[in-house]
Amino acid sequence: MVPTVEEYTALLHCPRIQVDKIYFRAANVLTFTKKLIKITGMSEQWVTARIKQKGENRCIPWKSLRDQILGYPDTKKKVDVFALSIYGLVIFPKTLGHIDEAVTDLFDQLDRRVTPVPAILAETFRSLSACRRTVTLRCNDITEERWMTILQNL
Repeated sequence: MVPTVEEYTALLHCPRIQVDKIYFRAANVLTFTKKLIKITGMSEQWVTARIKQKGENRCIPWKSLRDQILGYPDTKKKVDVFALSIYGLVIFPKTLGHIDEAVTDLFDQLDRRVTPVPAILAETFRSLSACRRTVTLRCNDITEERWMTILQNL
């Protein structure tokens, strides 16, 4: 059994998602460059010079963000860039040593108090699907209570 949205919200201590509310993406979404400018506080030239194309995804190298964390005087921006780096390198890694454009989209939404639970659910299902293609999982032996214990101890 897979945890439900309600169980994830309980595990992550996030407010419940409203069933009768329609969630959609705003029409005036900032570009990847503009989001990085907003998060890092750096100039457009600095951001544009560091954006790389990796396969079909645009991303920014971790080294550029690390240098900014170490040398930037604004503490709030340092914390924001560090949090973005953790999201990109640990929670949603896609390209080794780079922070993907999709991660900046999520990070930008978090700043507006949007819950990350659906994104985490989607990433969990994607990972489980990849595992299922390569290995046969034995999920029938684990009870729902055991799953909750496992997930709470992560």
